[in-house]
Amino acid sequence: MDITSLLLLGLAALGILSSNTPITIAMVVLLLIRVLGLQHAFPWLEKYGLTVGIIILTIGVMTPLASGKISLQTIGQSFLHWKSLAAIGVGILVAYLGGRGAVLMGSQPTIVAGLLIGTVLGVALFKGVPVGPLIAAGILSLLIGRM
Repeated sequence: MDITSLLLLGLAALGILSSNTPITIAMVVLLLIRVLGLQHAFPWLEKYGLTVGIIILTIGVMTPLASGKISLQTIGQSFLHWKSLAAIGVGILVAYLGGRGAVLMGSQPTIVAGLLIGTVLGVALFKGVPVGPLIAAGILSLLIGRM
């Protein structure tokens, strides 16, 4: 087995140990692509994978609105309470950081492994939630002054 496959296997193991199902599934899928000789899919995944993932995430986040669980009235009331206004501000900040993170991850793919390992360790050691690599990259871009 080559070193890249061992790394993917190790990251999958970290995903299992930290109960990080998305990381585990992602690493196993990538490992299967390698083992099954489907490497021609990697350029497509590199180019469109993040966009497809963001689309799926956006669908998941917007489902309560589409299903009617969140009404237009509830959305309107969110502009009347300081906590909701703070949530809007934080949402704007996170979207900005995510955008910076996506650019940084695209321009410097060598940092992706570090962000991934940091996220897995954050989940495993601090009972975190595995949503951090994109935002972590955005914060990192502020720290290192890259965009």
